[in-house]
Amino acid sequence: MAETRHPRIAIDPGVMVGKPCIKGTRITVELVLRKLAAGMTPEAIIGDHPHLTTEDIRAAVTYAADIIANEDIVLAS
Repeated sequence: MAETRHPRIAIDPGVMVGKPCIKGTRITVELVLRKLAAGMTPEAIIGDHPHLTTEDIRAAVTYAADIIANEDIVLAS
């Protein structure tokens, strides 16, 4: 399992084909973000997935923000 600087996020090729997941679950960061983007509240997401915590949801958002912050930018000429 690959270590990230995000202790609540795990990347394991044997779990969800290596997509970043909330540690100890098969719930991907992508799923959490899509539910938030669809207008679900953290409380509603936890209602669907009771083993998640508010901190897990925040960790998914923080992880995604860090990935975007570190992406390469190609300037058009």
